Amino acid sequence: MQWTSLNDLREKYLSFFESKGHLRLESFPLVPKGDKSLLLINSGMAPMKKYFTGEVTPPKTRVTTCQKCIRTPDLERVGHTARHGTYFEMLGNFSFGDYFKHEAIAWAWEFLTKVLEIPSDLLWPSVYEEDDEAYAIWRDEIGVREDHIVRLGKEDNFWEHGTGPCGPCSEIYFDRGEKYGCGKADCRPGCDCDRYMEIWNNVFSQFNNMGDGTYTELEHKNIDTGMGLERLACVMQGVDNMFEVDSIKNTLNEVCRISGKAYGADESTDISIRAITDHARAATFMISDGIIPSNEGRGYVLRRLLRRAARHGRLLGINDRFLTVIADSVIAENKAGYPEIFEKREIIKKVILSEEESFAKTIDQGLGILNDLMKSGGTLSGEDAFKLYDTYGFPLDLTKDILSEHGMDVDEEGFNALMLKQRELARSSRKAEDGESWSSNDLSFEGIAKTDFLGYTVDACEAKILDIVSGGEHVSSAQDENVTVVLDKTAFYAESGGQVADTGKIIAQDAEICVSDVKKNSSGIFMHTGKLSGKIAVGDSVRAEIDVQRRNEIRANHTAAHLLQAALRETLGNHVEQAGQLVNEKELRFDFTHFSALTAEEIAKVENRVNGVILSGIEVLSREMPIEEAKKLGAMALFGEKYGDVVRVVSAGDFSVEFCGGTHVDNAAKIGLFKITSETGIAAGVRRITAVTGAGFLKLFGEYEVLIKETADALKCSFFDVAQKAESTAAAVKESQKQLDALSARIAAGKADSVLDNAAKIGDIRVATAAFDNTGADELRKMADSLRDKNDDIVLVLAAKGGDKITFVAAASKKAVEAGVHAGNLVRSVAEMTGGKGGGKPDMAMAGGKDVSKLAGALESVKNTVEQMIKK
Repeated sequence: MQWTSLNDLREKYLSFFESKGHLRLESFPLVPKGDKSLLLINSGMAPMKKYFTGEVTPPKTRVTTCQKCIRTPDLERVGHTARHGTYFEMLGNFSFGDYFKHEAIAWAWEFLTKVLEIPSDLLWPSVYEEDDEAYAIWRDEIGVREDHIVRLGKEDNFWEHGTGPCGPCSEIYFDRGEKYGCGKADCRPGCDCDRYMEIWNNVFSQFNNMGDGTYTELEHKNIDTGMGLERLACVMQGVDNMFEVDSIKNTLNEVCRISGKAYGADESTDISIRAITDHARAATFMISDGIIPSNEGRGYVLRRLLRRAARHGRLLGINDRFLTVIADSVIAENKAGYPEIFEKREIIKKVILSEEESFAKTIDQGLGILNDLMKSGGTLSGEDAFKLYDTYGFPLDLTKDILSEHGMDVDEEGFNALMLKQRELARSSRKAEDGESWSSNDLSFEGIAKTDFLGYTVDACEAKILDIVSGGEHVSSAQDENVTVVLDKTAFYAESGGQVADTGKIIAQDAEICVSDVKKNSSGIFMHTGKLSGKIAVGDSVRAEIDVQRRNEIRANHTAAHLLQAALRETLGNHVEQAGQLVNEKELRFDFTHFSALTAEEIAKVENRVNGVILSGIEVLSREMPIEEAKKLGAMALFGEKYGDVVRVVSAGDFSVEFCGGTHVDNAAKIGLFKITSETGIAAGVRRITAVTGAGFLKLFGEYEVLIKETADALKCSFFDVAQKAESTAAAVKESQKQLDALSARIAAGKADSVLDNAAKIGDIRVATAAFDNTGADELRKMADSLRDKNDDIVLVLAAKGGDKITFVAAASKKAVEAGVHAGNLVRSVAEMTGGKGGGKPDMAMAGGKDVSKLAGALESVKNTVEQMIKK
């Protein structure tokens, strides 16, 4: 048993199972594909659920992976113990109806005892208490002594999540030694002490949970193996926890270097060091897979991790931005197993820095407010916690962290109620572990082959109806109703990759379907939905014809989106990555990673670059090729997407080369012209450009032309003089406004001169009120300013009536303020008497009133209110 690095352990495991006929698959992205029940991938089997259920055919019946995983239910515990972490890797070997218990158990034992050379007497298998078959394999075939095999109950050794495939487990425990034990004579696997650590779990998926307490035998039995890579590394490196494993320890050491703190010297600093180490690892991989910080869903999980790490940095005395340096360490330690994080290092660091800077702008103010709120002790209200979240960017768990350090808690129910009210659905509260159910939203098309898509090369094709769905049910025929039909082949593109589906017609002998939408399920079956006129039946021959003009407009917009991305990367930098896309016949909408609004010059540069490529008439090629060949061409992959061995590559010369399954023009000139219509921010670090091409450009150009003509007519000038005429008209309006303001000031001064004629005297202070008709708020304020500036002993309340509303202005000179007068409190008192509200500073304040009939009484109260203020 030799010390082995984490990266070497990963490779040893995958290579071993390749030697056993398994197909090595790269880790699936952390973002689940086609699984809305799951927020983030949280286990090795999670991205392969549809292989197990048979909904999707696996690439091979034997598969092995090392899967990136994120779990966050115990986020507030991360750092406080050395056991908890959010990011981890799961080694797995899977059988989809191929081998079963005999092979799975034998290979597990072979890998641990022969490849890793772990002494067999340190390994203890466990089996489900009723699984005599597995027990016999361990005893009779592997040769493990009976006193080293443990039977455990359903809670420990039977895997199931609701209805669907399930089965007994057989785990392998490593004996860490007596020093970790409880000292009991019967201490063995299943004991609550730390002596025996589970390192391998074989799940024998052999039953189907019917949901009524009964189980049926599966026709095709499966193997799902899970083994935590970090846990195995602890065994092979002789360390107590994941933070002491080589690659993770190197990142932890970088935290220590930046903070100047020594790990193990103080428990409070150790908490922060561990939290930063873990969160930096999780954030780096999440961003690499296309997740961007936001206020909901998986983006909110990322935001919580980064902000929690940033706050722990402050606790360590790190005041500068530092998380990108930690990310560099994470990338360096993991690029051997995951080269994509090195390829994406620029965008990873830009996203982290942007979020760190965004949080830095509000954290001090937020901490100050929270410190004030904590002075009263007890429980922080949900309203206050929500304000910290909504205004200052404090995730709830960060607030809880800080409160717990001071022996306080928070009203989470109140906080969650406000989250629900604001968003209708608090997606940030979803638990990742709820996602391991076997449910699927796909309509079942059992026994139907994958649809043959011909739409890359033809606009119409002959086909046969394989299935008809009406009212959610499979039917053999249908007549004059809305239907969904499946064909053996089609020219219709199904909505995918941000490109909308084709529309058109499916024509039968005596019927026609006006197709309005096409979807593709996870098995590659195209479902054509539309209004049926006439009668059709399964087996009928039909002709599938798309709307060619619409398809051509979609093609132009999709190719333009590729050119746009290339131009953005050329203009702004290689951190630009696609973050979303919508391509239809009217426009293209392209979301991308960038951290500031584009300037007018940048927009013009991008626009001109795209149009330059279009006008060059460059050929656009769409080709299928092995993924490694595509990578050699420099083809851009969609951020966070996973691809098969063969990919489709769309290239416009050397300017743009991308992986893409959409439809495109064959020459850039067919796009026509390109015009950006808007550029906006849609989330932190994500911008959106909307643009038009071809017919859409001509439509926009026509609208601009009409607008300019109408403007010219209104300004009474020629089409080409509009800008000059508008400029001169604006200057004239500005001069008129200047003269009007001067006149208003003279009128206000005139009115102001009479205000003090009937002022009351309270000691050394004069108190005056007045009401005016047809006087604006600005004029009223100017009157108050003028009087206060000229007189150092006055208090004023002026009112202006306008319809059924009142505007109040209160002013107090410096001498009056020193005497105890507060203009804000005074005007609030007056406004409340008329059904209004307001307030402001001690020397100047404004308010509004609603009941004009009570204005006189409100003004009469001013003298008495001022007297009370001065007496205090």
